Amino acid sequence: MNHDAASPRRWPRRLRRTVVVLLAAVLLGAASTYGWAWSKLNDDVDLAKVEDRPAPGKGTNYLIVGSDSRDGLSPKDKKNLHTGSAEGRRTDSMMILHTGAHGATMVSLPRDSWVTIPPYTYPMTGKRPGPSGNKLNAAFSLGGPELLVRTIEHNTGLRIDHYAEIGFAGFVNVVNSVGGVRMCLDKPVKDEKSGADLKAGCQTLDGRQALAFVRQRHHEAKGDLGRSQNQQKFLAALAKRAARPDQVFVPWKSLPTVGAGLDTLIVDKDTDLRTLVSLFEAMKRVAGGHGNRLTVPVAGRGVATSKGSALKWDEERARQLFERLRNDQATG
Repeated sequence: MNHDAASPRRWPRRLRRTVVVLLAAVLLGAASTYGWAWSKLNDDVDLAKVEDRPAPGKGTNYLIVGSDSRDGLSPKDKKNLHTGSAEGRRTDSMMILHTGAHGATMVSLPRDSWVTIPPYTYPMTGKRPGPSGNKLNAAFSLGGPELLVRTIEHNTGLRIDHYAEIGFAGFVNVVNSVGGVRMCLDKPVKDEKSGADLKAGCQTLDGRQALAFVRQRHHEAKGDLGRSQNQQKFLAALAKRAARPDQVFVPWKSLPTVGAGLDTLIVDKDTDLRTLVSLFEAMKRVAGGHGNRLTVPVAGRGVATSKGSALKWDEERARQLFERLRNDQATG
């Protein structure tokens, strides 16, 4: 009788101990995962070096950059992915993701956009040329991420709060780690330069096919503008795929995805894992239809310039769009 009477009193104590042990294990695992992920993050970009910055606006602005960095690719990979073997890295895609009171808005900035590159100092020579007209992607080639940020801020009036850049290898690895991304194409896509060879209709793209799809533009009637729209559409679909419960809540599936992305991800020094989670959540909302996907308003394509054919923004409509984002107003 005494043992039977004591049993009900012992179970709550055992249950509490079990809960404490499980909670400690979860916290320890989370701390270990956080430390592992933090160690892989490359925070080389220093936005404190950016000159003549606009005043902070309302909401948060992320600059998302896809670069053509070949880091992490073997000679065989470069051949299979049709990336070429150029050294260094250049911008292949650029998007501003704004989050605020009215949700998330993603704005593509075509790399051939004709913009003013503000004065900057050459790191090697110390020379400082004045402002000049050029294509947007030239800013990155001339002065790296910091000059790209400054150029975008100068031409939009928006202050960039965070920077995130991923190269070819990271992009391919992330797509493969989630098992591919389903896309529905209105027409077949075939482009020898990027290696794209896709049929019309719905299909799941692996990393190699996805990279070719977002890089191809010679097949696009709209050229660089069409490519920017494809990149935005694919990025939203990738965020949606990565956010599925079978990816997020299964450690052996989610950790490879995180690792694949962090291996070649470059961010600014103020970006931590919590910031990246916020960025991912905003992208997921856009993918789910709870945000806007836009391209900077364009007045002309194929405009002849001293640097070749370029895209000219519609200055008034672009100004209105960026002003609404700066004031955290609805864009649609």
